[in-house]
Amino acid sequence: MASTARRPTRVAKLPPRERILDAAEELFQSEGIRRVGVQAIAEKAETTKMAIYRHFETKDALVAEWLRIVAADYQAAFDRVEAESPGRPGEQILGLARFIAEGLPRISYRGCPFINSLAELPDRAHPARQVIEQHKARQTRRLVAMCAEAGLPDPEQAAAEITFALEGAQVSTQNGSIDRTGDRLMRIVEAIVDRHGAPAGRPHA
Repeated sequence: MASTARRPTRVAKLPPRERILDAAEELFQSEGIRRVGVQAIAEKAETTKMAIYRHFETKDALVAEWLRIVAADYQAAFDRVEAESPGRPGEQILGLARFIAEGLPRISYRGCPFINSLAELPDRAHPARQVIEQHKARQTRRLVAMCAEAGLPDPEQAAAEITFALEGAQVSTQNGSIDRTGDRLMRIVEAIVDRHGAPAGRPHA
């Protein structure tokens, strides 16, 4: 979603539904899903609870839609690296790692929205949790496909190692346990790709 810079001026120009989502994102990220009520979202969005329920049947539906938007940003990163490095799957994989690495400063003070939400939503039947699980499954499929296109001998294993590195970097940034997380993440992913025999800049024949 859009940056929160100059929020009052920017938000005033948004349509009601987007204004509600923007307010929900701000509050969910800073205070957590469970602690934020619909009334607080209404006040932040400068609207009413009734207006929120016209757009979202329940608070759970609002949470799910917010996470759907966050997931779309991650899926767009896959689209972008594929478009920027056609025929170079190794470079595409490194492009995904850069996307995560560049987002780590934001995670350092707000945390990963998926990790934070999963911690607050233990019920796997919750619609927002289902959004996260579906997103993660789709992300894994796309990464495995990239690894296969790169000619890695065990694409699923390589994708698992890369996923561990990407998600571990986010957790380590959030808890402050590792310094220079972005640089270290890039070195780890480069090593995984090289070790599996797919130099980043060379397309697989």
